[in-house]
Amino acid sequence: MKVSIIGATGYAGEELLRILAGHPAAEVVAITSESQTGENIENIYSHFTRFYNKKLASLKDLPDIAAASDAVFIALPHGHAMEAGKQIVAHGAKVIDIGADYRFRDPAVYEKWYKVPHTHADSGAVYGLTELYRDKVRAATIVANPGCYTTVSILAVAPLLKYGLVDPATIIVDAKSGISGAGRSLGLNYHLGEAYDNLRAYGIANHRHTPEIEQALSDVAGQEVVISFTPHLIPMVRGILSTCYATLKAGVAAEAVDAAYAGMYGDEYFIRLRGRGAYPATKETRGSNFCDIGWHIDPRTGRVVTVATIDNLVKGAAGQAVQNLNVMFGLDERTGLTQAPLYP
Repeated sequence: MKVSIIGATGYAGEELLRILAGHPAAEVVAITSESQTGENIENIYSHFTRFYNKKLASLKDLPDIAAASDAVFIALPHGHAMEAGKQIVAHGAKVIDIGADYRFRDPAVYEKWYKVPHTHADSGAVYGLTELYRDKVRAATIVANPGCYTTVSILAVAPLLKYGLVDPATIIVDAKSGISGAGRSLGLNYHLGEAYDNLRAYGIANHRHTPEIEQALSDVAGQEVVISFTPHLIPMVRGILSTCYATLKAGVAAEAVDAAYAGMYGDEYFIRLRGRGAYPATKETRGSNFCDIGWHIDPRTGRVVTVATIDNLVKGAAGQAVQNLNVMFGLDERTGLTQAPLYP
């Protein structure tokens, strides 16, 4: 496969390059950056020396890039992928957008939460949480890669809704992310002196990943699901840990919860079920495309508490994008993604 990356110098673009360097069936033919056009990628990220000797092109070169590619990854801020996506599919290539532009079936939801017009409403894009939408991804021309908070939180809760074990109105998601989730651009809250030895909640009741989580959970539940979602910034670079709470329906036994997770994910390579009573930790998925899930039953409150972890740059971004690429082109979806997590 000939693949290209639009926006290759951000953290998601860099992580795509790292993963694709070991992919046996993909060749990176073009990479772009508007801020560093003409620079060689190994001069920006010197760890790519001996892996890539390639200069960064510009979006002005997009028609030629699309014509030379089987698939194009877009790793741009929201609002910029739609016009690029139109051009790419017009030249016959497939699109995997790591940003938010294609994630919502209803353009009005996107416009409400992201405050920019949606200009590609007829794209036919498919939401690319692979484990839930694999069949649709297989036939898609444009895949919307999920957000990082959304990936881990949806995967954590979905079995409880699929098997009707919890009251959908009681779902609370409390999630914590490393600083790389904010991207590579500068911001005061991400300076070492601000972030180190600190823990900060943000985006309470208005984080943009909220409707994305709700959209997928509503699909699983077969009814509208509204959640409470609170993200936090933690003083580490990579990783997300999501703790999710829901009230069990009357009479639901712990064994039914165990069976729900096994029934939904027992054959999923990238989801590792740690089981009832387990405490997944971010370091156990760092650098990998795995999602680790454990759950606890609280008989005193009648709640189930699920803990899930991913690497936000891999399963939460570039790794899942490559997983979707593999599905779209009929490859084993593990191709290029079987690296063990980095520990310590």
